[in-house]
Amino acid sequence: MHTRHITPLIKEALSDTPVVLLNGARQTGKSTLAQNLNESDPRRYLTLDDQVTLAAATSDPDGFISGLTGPIILDEVQRAPDLFLAIKAAVDRDRQAGRFLLTGSANVMLLPNISESLAGRMEVLSLLPLSCAEINDTPDTNLADWLFDGEMNALNILPCDRAELIERLMSGGYPEAVERSTPRRRTSWFDSYLQAILYRDVRELAHIEQLTELPNLLSLIAHRSGNLLNHAELSRTSDLTQTTLKRYFTLLETLFLVYRLPAWSRNATKRLVKAPKVFIPDSGLMANLAGWSADRLAPGVGLSGGLVETFVLAELLKHLAFSEKSLTLWHYRTQNNIEVDFILENRAGQLTGIEVKASSSIDGKDFKGLRHLQETEPKVFQRGIVLYSGREVIPFGEKLFAVPLSMWWADIT
Repeated sequence: MHTRHITPLIKEALSDTPVVLLNGARQTGKSTLAQNLNESDPRRYLTLDDQVTLAAATSDPDGFISGLTGPIILDEVQRAPDLFLAIKAAVDRDRQAGRFLLTGSANVMLLPNISESLAGRMEVLSLLPLSCAEINDTPDTNLADWLFDGEMNALNILPCDRAELIERLMSGGYPEAVERSTPRRRTSWFDSYLQAILYRDVRELAHIEQLTELPNLLSLIAHRSGNLLNHAELSRTSDLTQTTLKRYFTLLETLFLVYRLPAWSRNATKRLVKAPKVFIPDSGLMANLAGWSADRLAPGVGLSGGLVETFVLAELLKHLAFSEKSLTLWHYRTQNNIEVDFILENRAGQLTGIEVKASSSIDGKDFKGLRHLQETEPKVFQRGIVLYSGREVIPFGEKLFAVPLSMWWADIT
């Protein structure tokens, strides 16, 4: 089992918070991690994937929770939403720290009436698929924090090997997909994974029986991963009304199958109205949905910019989940279409811009957006970084650097 870098945060939360929810997509390792924690912090384990347990929890939520004593792990808690109010009542009677460790495969912050029911009583932590660092079992250096303002003289970053990069792009981070020995077996896993979610979780959350439109919508989004979200264009292409499209999109977000990256603006009130970018938040899943294969990415063929950007988005999110700097992630785009793929922002409003290039060679033109950001936001600009599939860290001017994509699996200490 790979060591998960979020583990210390879970233990800290359990030490002072009555309810801790470990949230994330199916098959990211939540149940495994919860039960591994159980070895050092014994607690009763119950899963709502068990039909008898689910029946008891749904038929009488208050009685079910009242009948539990001692610290509890409740797995796949989204399958019985009424449990949250019952847990709230139990916590209000006894606010013992670490009483409930919950796991959920649906984003409760997007489910009506659930996130509010445990406000002030529950801490939500995200478990995403494995990061490259976790796959390699390297130390838990936070690479998002390092990109933000860490020492750039990192001698342990080896040249980015194209074959290794392609393998990481195609496998993504889901533990079972990573362990598959051949591309064909990996494709089979992704296909089964999507089918299980669409034919089980979608029906439970939204009571949708006609599911033929969702796989097509996911494929369309995969081909647009890393682009601005355009509901009107997606509506035309998918032949769905915008009302239906937005409903389906929110459902896919709830199941962690798509991710919206908001736009950064100096005026914080404008950030929610500017167009977000849309991603499939795992490069392996995106490649499967878009029909990419390792052969298509073979030497001599250009790498997909959207696939590489999706890979970087996924790695950033995994490290932001345990960032000591409490960084937030945005994208940057002006009305004149000057853009920066990603912006990291700390609580003081300081910024680091990140551009992603699939190429193994870059030049000054690749820093255009970063230089614009540096010139327009000089007081808060920390640095600008171009991640590329090249050989070494190279300075391109004051506070501007080119960094190999192999940093994600390097031992930066």
